[in-house]
Amino acid sequence: MRVSVITFPGSNCDHDAYQVFSTRGHDTRMVWHKDHDLCSPDLVILPGGFSYGDYLRCGALARFSPVVKEVMAHAAKGGLVMGICNGFQILTECGLLPGTLLMNSSLSFICQHQKVRVETANSPFSKGISPGTVLDIPIAHKEGNYYIDDKGLGSLQDNDQIIFRYCDEFGRMSPDSNPNGSLDNIAGIINKQRNVLGMMPHPERSATDTVPSRDGRRIFEALESLVG
Repeated sequence: MRVSVITFPGSNCDHDAYQVFSTRGHDTRMVWHKDHDLCSPDLVILPGGFSYGDYLRCGALARFSPVVKEVMAHAAKGGLVMGICNGFQILTECGLLPGTLLMNSSLSFICQHQKVRVETANSPFSKGISPGTVLDIPIAHKEGNYYIDDKGLGSLQDNDQIIFRYCDEFGRMSPDSNPNGSLDNIAGIINKQRNVLGMMPHPERSATDTVPSRDGRRIFEALESLVG
């Protein structure tokens, strides 16, 4: 699989994503935000971090980077795109995904291990993972509170676009298992065409032999089973 990891000024999870894919044997490239060549990828990763310092609004400046136009064109052709944390924020800002990410309900930065429930196997990113499976995937964000209006939420639900929800260790959803106040406990969504995923949890931080949880591997294995 050919993977392109985008680096914006302020990205801090780009090398984590690069390491995960390169050590799994994939042809992985780092692509600078001013570049116009994505290097013909199967998958584009928009990594976590603080693009442009998030001084205006998370992802609001990054959406105008030259490379984002290429990412949008790649997605329009059916290419796979995965936005993690700040990458999810960028995807909502550029319109590839609906909704927005607001300040956490606690108004505080949260960094912790978090249980996440897989809601559907009907996506390239969750293929082969049984709905209801609980994954332990870290989160690290201050603006991860997903919001969309009632009509938009209904559309996400009707079209099976909610891929991950925050939960407890038994897969139960409640206010206590929702770390940031996200509407409907949403942790990750996909577009209607099912090739663009945005998620706040960091699977690249739970996919190597040196970390306590390796549940993030399940997501990368799903992609590998599809693309090869």
